[in-house]
Amino acid sequence: MSKPAAPLKGRAARLARLMPSTGPSTAARTPFVLLVVLLLGGGLITLLLLNSALNEGSFRLSELKRDTTELTDEQQALQRDVDGRSQPDALERRARELGMVPGGSPAFLDPDGTVRGNPTEATAPPPSPSPSPTPSPRAPADAAPDPDATATGASGSASPSGAAPAAEPDSATAPTAESTPPPTSPGR
Repeated sequence: MSKPAAPLKGRAARLARLMPSTGPSTAARTPFVLLVVLLLGGGLITLLLLNSALNEGSFRLSELKRDTTELTDEQQALQRDVDGRSQPDALERRARELGMVPGGSPAFLDPDGTVRGNPTEATAPPPSPSPSPTPSPRAPADAAPDPDATATGASGSASPSGAAPAAEPDSATAPTAESTPPPTSPGR
């Protein structure tokens, strides 16, 4: 005959007490599983938000780099323009266009009020004479007028006597160079 099952002893008894085989064990696992799922879901959502923020920052960075490149190119073009206008020959040409003349020897004031040097007023050099066009003495009477001669005030047709018409305008009606103001550029 068979013997009845002996009660568990030692190690097996302790394991049986720790892991009961009844229904309440599945109910105790549910809150733990929900906590793990919530933590994993929250972590994934956080990673997604962090990744999208990094991508947005990357797009903004590339846009700023493009803007920086465009502004650098514009700054270099402006610097080339400034360098071209600040060359001595360009400055002299522009000053002459504005009616400026080279100054004489400079004079300096010492801190005690004495003047060092001999100050002189800057004077404009005499204007260079422009060649006046003279028609040939044998020009026919029906010749077309010379465009250069009409611009200076002379008539284009030759006189019957063969004398050259006066190329000098009347000094009373012509404005002098000193009375006309120098040309200025707008905004300066």
